[in-house]
Amino acid sequence: MAPVSAFLRTAASYAWRLLVVGAAVYAVFAVLGRFHEIAVALFLGLVVTALLAVPVRWMERVMPRAPAVAVCLIGSAVLLLGGLALVGEAVAGESTTLVREFRAGLDSIEAWLERPPFRLNPGALSDVQSRLGEYLSSHRSTLVSTALSGAGHLVEVLAVVALALFSAVLFLHGGDRQWSWFCAQLPDASRERVGVAGRAAWRTFTGYTHGIVLIAATNAVLVGVALYFLGVPLAVPLALLEFFAAFVPLVGSPVALAVAAVVALAAKGPVAAAVVVALIVVIGQIEGHLLHPLVMSWAVRLHPLVVAVSVIAGAIAAGVVGAVVAVPLVSVTWSVYTALRDARLGAAAAP
Repeated sequence: MAPVSAFLRTAASYAWRLLVVGAAVYAVFAVLGRFHEIAVALFLGLVVTALLAVPVRWMERVMPRAPAVAVCLIGSAVLLLGGLALVGEAVAGESTTLVREFRAGLDSIEAWLERPPFRLNPGALSDVQSRLGEYLSSHRSTLVSTALSGAGHLVEVLAVVALALFSAVLFLHGGDRQWSWFCAQLPDASRERVGVAGRAAWRTFTGYTHGIVLIAATNAVLVGVALYFLGVPLAVPLALLEFFAAFVPLVGSPVALAVAAVVALAAKGPVAAAVVVALIVVIGQIEGHLLHPLVMSWAVRLHPLVVAVSVIAGAIAAGVVGAVVAVPLVSVTWSVYTALRDARLGAAAAP
């Protein structure tokens, strides 16, 4: 029998390792998919903990930890609910004006499309509207049943939020003690490595959370100011949409700005819509060349291709939640690998 070449042996060794890693990743996602509500709640609890850990430490200078945690959580909830109330008031106050401007804008868009070079059939958009009305009328029972089933999911959402808040309270109040207890239960041989991995993971996750929130807030302020000066209705809700969409890197911000461009086109015409489209390019350049290099230096900086693949893979595996979780998960994994590798190399170089 002919000897096996060194290249084939090396390729085979890497192949079975890749198969084992792929099976482990599939098993992790299968478990998360089975218990995705719990996984989402714990992830949200970690996000709240990363955001409020510093304010809690500041408050501990004047009061015990338990009241400090309560004050920070209640204050954050008041700010969040106040922002949502502001958005609801803005939507309610501008709803009548928005409907009127939308109708006028759709008429102007239809007239614009009827002229060269598009030469759209004058009744095309009216036909689309009538067909949409017929579809809604014929599928009314299906839509109602879907809405009722969606109401049942509200209970799941409330349960996830309750578990996330409960987890955040426990993490903020005694997360360091819980981690120390967990490490103490491990064998002595692996205790130090787990401690190094845990510190690296939390440092990266905290840095990523702070960074993405700062980037999202900056994008939302830029979009809100631009839409306000353009006179686009619902500037505050659209800015809030941009804030939440920025948590999906590379994809979320352009999608939110595309929605704003549609609103600007219908309400203010093609010039305002063109300015909003230009915002997509400007904000993308600011985010890619200024915010990410400065802000994400707190965490692990990933190549844009890795970010894009991670977002798409996460979206395929778990939808919107997967797209949001994918990049911090990859960042934490790479940070843990780097920390363990450096610790191993440092131990090997020690006399």
